[in-house]
Formats: sequence, structure tokens, C-alpha cells
Amino acid sequence: MTNSATDASTEIPLEALISEWLTFPDIAERLDVVVTKVHNMVKDRRLIAVKVTDRQIRSVPAELLTETGLVESLQGTVMVLEDAGFDDEATLRWLFTEDPSLPGRPIDALKDGRKTEIRRRAQAMAW
Repeated sequence: MTNSATDASTEIPLEALISEWLTFPDIAERLDVVVTKVHNMVKDRRLIAVKVTDRQIRSVPAELLTETGLVESLQGTVMVLEDAGFDDEATLRWLFTEDPSLPGRPIDALKDGRKTEIRRRAQAMAW
């Protein structure tokens, strides 16, 4: 099931919302792990990968990584959005679209440690 939000953000290409993308080998190098671990992180929903650019290579937004690893609260938030019917692309659109009521983007709030607020908003979208 996919959730296509009806707001203008669905018309904006992901590449316009997210400026920096990392391939699986790039992530493996940054985290000092083997590439198969990155595949497992995506499978376990600790990271989200979508096909981007003309080459259609599965890539991950660079902002899902921190200097010390992964955005810790991402996995639970992704699962809540998945339960609300969001596919990976819709999840990334929601996380990276400005929300004046926050203010800012949900991904920024997660990185700032405001996961409860973000998950509450994500749960509300399921209704």
C-alpha cells in the first residue's frame, strides 16, 4: 500500500527535497562496515533506500546518518509511517518536507531528539 499525500510535496522530485544521497558502498565506508550490513539496515528499516537519479541506483539520504552512526529514532518512526500506509518514497517526502507547525522538517526534529512529537504526528496520519 502506498500513501500519496495530496499536498504539493508529492509533485516535487525527491532529488529537490533531498540534496545529498549515498550509495550502499558509500554508507558502508562511512560506517566502517561491509556492504551486506547496509543491506540489512535497509531490510530492518533502520535506513530507507529508494532508486534515484537517471541511473536508478538505490540510495539513502545522507541526512539519515549522523557523525556517530544512524539517526537513532528513525527506525520506529519509519515503522509508524509504514503502518499508516506510507511506502518508502512517501516516507522520505514526509520526513524531508518543511512543516511550519514544527517548525522545520520532521527529520530535523528527529535529529534534535523530538521523536515523541514526530511519531505522534505520524500516528495521526493513519486516522
